[in-house]
Amino acid sequence: MNIRQRTEEIEKLILSPYAVACIDSVGRDKPEDKCIIRTDFQRDRDRIIHSKAFRRLKHKTQVFISPEKDHYRTRLTHTLEVSQIARTIARALRLNEDLTEAIALGHDLGHTPFGHAGEAVLDSIHPSGFKHNEQSLRVVEILEDKRGLNLTWEVRDGILNHTGDNLPSTLEGMVVKFSDRIAYINHDIDDALRADILSTADIPEQCLEVLGSDHKSRINTMITDIITESLDKPYVRMSEGVDEATKQLRNFMYDHVYIGSKAKVEEVKVKYIIRQLYEFFIANPEEIPQDLRMKLPCESIHRLTCDYIAGMTDRYALNKYKAIFLPTAWQI
Repeated sequence: MNIRQRTEEIEKLILSPYAVACIDSVGRDKPEDKCIIRTDFQRDRDRIIHSKAFRRLKHKTQVFISPEKDHYRTRLTHTLEVSQIARTIARALRLNEDLTEAIALGHDLGHTPFGHAGEAVLDSIHPSGFKHNEQSLRVVEILEDKRGLNLTWEVRDGILNHTGDNLPSTLEGMVVKFSDRIAYINHDIDDALRADILSTADIPEQCLEVLGSDHKSRINTMITDIITESLDKPYVRMSEGVDEATKQLRNFMYDHVYIGSKAKVEEVKVKYIIRQLYEFFIANPEEIPQDLRMKLPCESIHRLTCDYIAGMTDRYALNKYKAIFLPTAWQI
């Protein structure tokens, strides 16, 4: 018995009956020889971490576009916070921590430059629309590496369904769905306080009473509540009171930070940049990198342009805009 097989045997002994043991995975679209050390979910996690798309997340906006200070979240630090929260919950519920971690690390690989501002522009101008969760799935299935990462079905299902109305098919995927929300609500409050967009006094008092008065307390309340409500159950959920307070806090953030605050004042400019780049590449398809065109020879120019722009980091998009539209002397 090799190390992987020993791990698979241990999983069957210690995991919840509602967890997905790796040996029970639906598997990959393209069959592969098994690793003698790592389970398939561990290999999926490693493939995501070593991917170029994952590395690019460090230069993609979370909420604040091109922040001058060092401590604001990026799409990468958001992903790491989601992973940490998800692993804590999964371990407590005896779910498959490796599967949970792989979904968490891959859930935002398809995010555009400039965060949701970039996503909104591509959604409005691409003929088929644009959703970052669908693009994340496209990254791992098609765009990354030569022929995609060939991840297991459960990881791809969790990535696709981490946001929106559709629910993941696994409890591990549900853990990531909750963890994503816990992470962004709380770290976006933290960043907004740091930027003087909010003060603690602005946060609804009823939310503070239920969830806690500081960053650490709120995260702890949400995590503990999910574990208490879901332990040894065939579902993952929050209690009614904590869920309602969390939704109220999320709505508060949309009203006071995500829409119309000074955190978003640069969005008009970056939306213009994305739109200009899109129109340029539609008119000049030869300017799209040859390796992408050769990889997807049957795709429409709209699809190629969307894939190319969605994969850009903030600074790459800005530099590309300067190179195309500004005289050389102005490209500082």
